[in-house]
Amino acid sequence: MAARSYTAVGSFREAGAFAQYLRQLGVEIPFDIEVSSGSTSLLSQPISVQGRTIGNRWTIHPMEGWDATRDGHPSDNTIRRWKHFGQSGAKLIWGGEAFAVRREGRANPHQLYLNPSSKEDLALLRDTLLDAHRASVGSTDDLLIGLQLTHSGRYCVPNEWGKREPKIAYHHPILDRRVNLGPDDPLMSDDELRSLIDDFVLAASLAADVGFDFVDIKHCHGYLGHELLGAHTRTGEFGGSFENRTRFLREIVAAIRAQRPKLMIGVRLSAFDMIPFKPGPDSAPGKTGPGVPEPFENLLPYRWGFGINAQNPLEIDLTEPVQFLRLLRDLDIRLMNLSGGSPYYNPHIQRPALYPPSDGYQPPEDPLLGVARQMMAARDLKRQFPDLVCVGTGYTYLQDFLPNVAQAAVREGWIDSIGLGRMVLSYPQLPLDVLRGNPLQTKHVCRTFSDCTTGPRNALPSGCYPLDPHYKQSSEAAQLKVKKKPEKKEEVQHGGTEALRPG
Repeated sequence: MAARSYTAVGSFREAGAFAQYLRQLGVEIPFDIEVSSGSTSLLSQPISVQGRTIGNRWTIHPMEGWDATRDGHPSDNTIRRWKHFGQSGAKLIWGGEAFAVRREGRANPHQLYLNPSSKEDLALLRDTLLDAHRASVGSTDDLLIGLQLTHSGRYCVPNEWGKREPKIAYHHPILDRRVNLGPDDPLMSDDELRSLIDDFVLAASLAADVGFDFVDIKHCHGYLGHELLGAHTRTGEFGGSFENRTRFLREIVAAIRAQRPKLMIGVRLSAFDMIPFKPGPDSAPGKTGPGVPEPFENLLPYRWGFGINAQNPLEIDLTEPVQFLRLLRDLDIRLMNLSGGSPYYNPHIQRPALYPPSDGYQPPEDPLLGVARQMMAARDLKRQFPDLVCVGTGYTYLQDFLPNVAQAAVREGWIDSIGLGRMVLSYPQLPLDVLRGNPLQTKHVCRTFSDCTTGPRNALPSGCYPLDPHYKQSSEAAQLKVKKKPEKKEEVQHGGTEALRPG
């Protein structure tokens, strides 16, 4: 199956031409030809949430660098990244980094995790961010900083690169074989989950002591919290009914509130799922073909997902996500970060890109359709819950025209805040440039080359190797170039290597 050709966003030189292209594609993405700046612009307007003020409409998503030390301490690269988060000018920092609540829950052997030195480490990272933000924009009074708490569940790789040590909530007919699990491999017991709840609460208390404003109880991208939402086939207190599948979250929240009542709580959610995809069967040697869905005719009704049509797992069903957001409101959780799918099994849904990582597949659709899918799902949820502060995902692929869409999405009430992930690795100052009316520094705009993912696939740190001189001139860049040779790529493609991704 030959790779399909799509028009690169970077080929458009002016906003009108790109707006026309969106119309030709038939995608529903709001777009403003002119972007305002200064104190009266929409993107500079504050948001109030539970007695706090968020100073503008920009959010930095959690961005792991796969560059902490083996024992969970930040490296110079980690500190540099948090400095960039502060320099960005964004007033909502959603987690900074996915912080594993125990060593065995790490998604890679260089992820930050709860250990005896975590208090000092997290204080250093937070202070670095605050100092950088203060130097960049002045006041930090309207800056809200959170810490994303996670356990990687099915995708645990805590000790050695490539050595999976999955912890699963239920058996999945497709995903089990991708992580070399059989039907007799054990599930996490209810007692293990309750013990893990204690770890989430301990990590939240530590975050509060350090001075973080909120913690994110991560429920996205195929990790444990997200997997539990799809645990329809699990028996016991954490599976089956919606009440049971949300018990993990509810008990964490109740325990945090009992110990740290002033600590705010947020949730990053994959608001919809889709059947796992794989490279097309006719891929040419050394290359990937467009992604295709795994066969599912014998798996209907499809009972292994969340926000998915059980009769057609290629379609979204927001019935349960609406129920979930209603639960969050009942729990007095007002911070919501909306994503979709998982980079481990359908990356084009979660992270639209023109160029796949080394173990990915060519996009099966114009990536702009993936952007629109995420934006429209967030819009539909935001309209039903106007009292929640909702952060959007999927904007980086818009590249030079990200500000045009961001402003229009806020103006039309699709979303409250624009979240940036990959873009921050290459161009952390984008929010500040937009707010100040500066021309975009186009040489720093992320073009979704995916090296920030291919690097970790090959046991290297995550960074923007094509555009950030710090990584471009590093010894790791030379290693990455070798590892990206076609013969290596073919080996990775067909060897089943799984994704290690941002939060």
